[in-house]
Amino acid sequence: MVIAITGTPGTGKSSVAAILRSRGFEIIEISDLAKEENIVCGYDEKRDSYEVDLSKLDEVLLKKIQRKDVFVVGHLSHLVDPDIIDMIIVLRCSPSVLGIRLRNLGWKEPKVRENMEAEACDVILIEALERSNEVYEIDTTSRTPEEVAVCIMEILAGEKEKYAYGNIDWSEEVLSWF
Repeated sequence: MVIAITGTPGTGKSSVAAILRSRGFEIIEISDLAKEENIVCGYDEKRDSYEVDLSKLDEVLLKKIQRKDVFVVGHLSHLVDPDIIDMIIVLRCSPSVLGIRLRNLGWKEPKVRENMEAEACDVILIEALERSNEVYEIDTTSRTPEEVAVCIMEILAGEKEKYAYGNIDWSEEVLSWF
């Protein structure tokens, strides 16, 4: 099974991936793979981010995965060809907490705001739902990476209902911004 772990930057994807790797799971970090395979196709100065050639990413992943169990991790992993990915898990975080996390990482304020807004508007969740019928979401706001890894194991064990999409709603927080 190939499982995408995605989410807005700062939701905990890499931290959770490190825990899953320590438990023996194979992890493919898209950002690392894009650099290793030279499939970064540009840099968006306005958005302060690198661009990845998604069709080349699909080709590289197809060769690398060979249909064994693997987690594909990154904020673009939900955009991988649906024929490659079997399940998408979206990590979510309260936009205000996300802002704090990104500022603590030294991100510039425009990039922090962009990602807070993307999280508040469910951008990654909506994109994931457009590509797969098997999408789950985990609120990482007050969970440690270890607790999030346990949630992922629960999903894989069939305990999917409590992680069904649509249970996370940031609208009250967003309305407090005005």
